Amino acid sequence: MAGGAPRGCSRSARSDAGWARDFQGDAVRLLLVTAGTRGDVDPFAVLARRALRAGHEVRLVVPDNSGVDTSGIDTASLGVDYSRWIEHQGVSLGAALRSYRSVVRPAIRRVMIESARAVLEYSPDVLVAHPKILSAPLVAEALGIPFVWVEMVPVLTPTRAFPAAGTVSRNMGPLNRFTYRAVAGGAAMFRRDLGEVAKLVGFRGGRIAPPAATLMPISPAILQRPPDWPATVHLTGPWRTPAAGLVPDHVAEFMAGGEYVYAGFGSMAAGDPVARAREVVGGIRRTGARSLIATGLGGLSVPPEVLGDDVLVMHSVAHDVVLPLARAAVHHGGIGTVQAALAAGTVSVIVPFIADQPFWGARVHKGGLGPSPIRQRALTSGRLEAALSQAGEYRPAVQRAARVMAAEDGPAAAVDIIETLHR
Repeated sequence: MAGGAPRGCSRSARSDAGWARDFQGDAVRLLLVTAGTRGDVDPFAVLARRALRAGHEVRLVVPDNSGVDTSGIDTASLGVDYSRWIEHQGVSLGAALRSYRSVVRPAIRRVMIESARAVLEYSPDVLVAHPKILSAPLVAEALGIPFVWVEMVPVLTPTRAFPAAGTVSRNMGPLNRFTYRAVAGGAAMFRRDLGEVAKLVGFRGGRIAPPAATLMPISPAILQRPPDWPATVHLTGPWRTPAAGLVPDHVAEFMAGGEYVYAGFGSMAAGDPVARAREVVGGIRRTGARSLIATGLGGLSVPPEVLGDDVLVMHSVAHDVVLPLARAAVHHGGIGTVQAALAAGTVSVIVPFIADQPFWGARVHKGGLGPSPIRQRALTSGRLEAALSQAGEYRPAVQRAARVMAAEDGPAAAVDIIETLHR
């Protein structure tokens, strides 16, 4: 393949705009399967479109009501609606534990079964799956096809360099590798369900091969590649596309009216979203800036008494539109928002809640790309003001990282790697 690297070579993001070319071999029949919320679905939709553009056959299997535009893509449903689940109970460890038997376990079982059925129906050449699709390795082995993990955050590939995201908060040196066992062992909780999948796809047991490749839609500007990762693991750069469409007039007017800080916590409804919004607006006001607030799925709920001409409240807003002009971005530290802010050249003040968010907060600060994260329970207007006042110190490094990311084409890098699996 023209321009391709030998299979097994490490691949970083490519920058050549002309790299989007027709594949010179046979078209690859790809099945992309993902589960979760918008941040889990949107990168897969971007990858699907790039693969279609390269001349491949693609089907995308997604949860219901993700809010992601999948027009022009052949899609199938997992039959699970994560947005409704989050809308009813928010995102928190406590909520997950309370509803484990009634909601979480049945949802994971359904995802495993429906994704296996989707593979059987479509009969792909290559299976590309989110790690939440626990049955993917078994199904691919049964069908004799390569499978690719899309590791949205580093939780599956062991390294001594850092612990698995969402496990421990401190670097454990050589013991970091052991933290990945906890994540990988999660599938053992669903052994009975995996047995059901095995019967469905005709898997009779035996060794299950490792992934043919692992793709991380993460920029080396935020995560340096550890030397002990296998060559089949690739940091491609993020899978994003610029927002399309016009900016609403009232948003454009607000953005043109002076300095503002963006704040949004997505679906992080744990704690008190009203009190949190009060502290956020108060902290931004104390810096003399205005507040552009995205309430999301309950992360912030702005009380009437803090509203004013210096506050614009939206349910959601395109990061590509508002972040480049923002003085700073205050957010929960999901990797999608972290990379969107970095690509925009905007300093992040991260207020982590759960899962991988503390990991990214620490990476941003350690990399000299933002102030120390503020734990969500410790968020006050004073602490936020102090963090925002430091933003200027980090802006040169963030803008250098933005220039690096501008040269990346993560979706093209990912498609090129997938093509090498079907030569």
